[in-house]
Amino acid sequence: MKFLTCCRGARFAWSAIAVLASIDASAQSVPTIDTEDATLGSAKISGGGDLHPQLAFDVRNGDFARGNYDDDRADLDRLPVHAQLGVAIDLSHGSDGVATSWLVLRSSNGFHAPSTGEISTPRIWYESNNLAALVFTPVKGLRAVGVYTIKTSPNGVSATTHEASLSLAYDGDDVVGNLSPTFAVTMRPKGDNGVFTLAAIEPSFNLSERKDGPKLSIPVAIGRGWGGFYGSGSGSRSYLSAGAALEQPFLLGAMQWSTRLEALAVVRDDRLAALSGPRGETGTVVPLITWSVSTAY
Repeated sequence: MKFLTCCRGARFAWSAIAVLASIDASAQSVPTIDTEDATLGSAKISGGGDLHPQLAFDVRNGDFARGNYDDDRADLDRLPVHAQLGVAIDLSHGSDGVATSWLVLRSSNGFHAPSTGEISTPRIWYESNNLAALVFTPVKGLRAVGVYTIKTSPNGVSATTHEASLSLAYDGDDVVGNLSPTFAVTMRPKGDNGVFTLAAIEPSFNLSERKDGPKLSIPVAIGRGWGGFYGSGSGSRSYLSAGAALEQPFLLGAMQWSTRLEALAVVRDDRLAALSGPRGETGTVVPLITWSVSTAY
């Protein structure tokens, strides 16, 4: 009897190992969170385990946050560079071995050629956004996250703010999932008052039958700051952004990377555009171009 029990136990253990071994790590993804607006994204991972480091770099023609000027005009004058470092830690798994909840930590840091008004050291380091988040999968295809972000300015060009956000993202295998809808709502425990809401979609199209082929997507977002979110006396202001993005995965050693070129037009209401002055653009339409490279293990 003991022998039969041992055999059954061995078969069960072997079956569990086989299930875990059959999970292709490269087919799995972990959540990513934008430190500017707390929207949820995802990144395919190159390795296994429960700890997934994330790394990203981008170069922009300007820096705008939620449709508003954020320390760099949309031109080729200073070309801000952002470096992002983070980690997604698996907290729970489903019966198939795929993670269903995560702790996400992420830091995004912006650097540019300093202006004459930026005199605190280090002058080139103008932005540091740092967040902690808990991400859950309540149903297949849907991810929900609670985020707390602290935004600081190492060279003193901007005031420190704290933001608490709730976000949803859906990428199920259906018509709605193909649109990749996201939604976020944010309030500030420290900083300006008001509430910010954002709704976005990004339908995508494979340009090749290859698994690692290029992909074209159409990001569209509508954002609105309510009750003075954009500053004292700003009221409720809105913007729309739309454009196109071309994404291409590639291998670098054993790591799976992705490069993305995105071009957006940000259309703002007149009052929100006026808030960008006098240092930023006061036009209602702003072109923003971003080239980025990212990976997750």
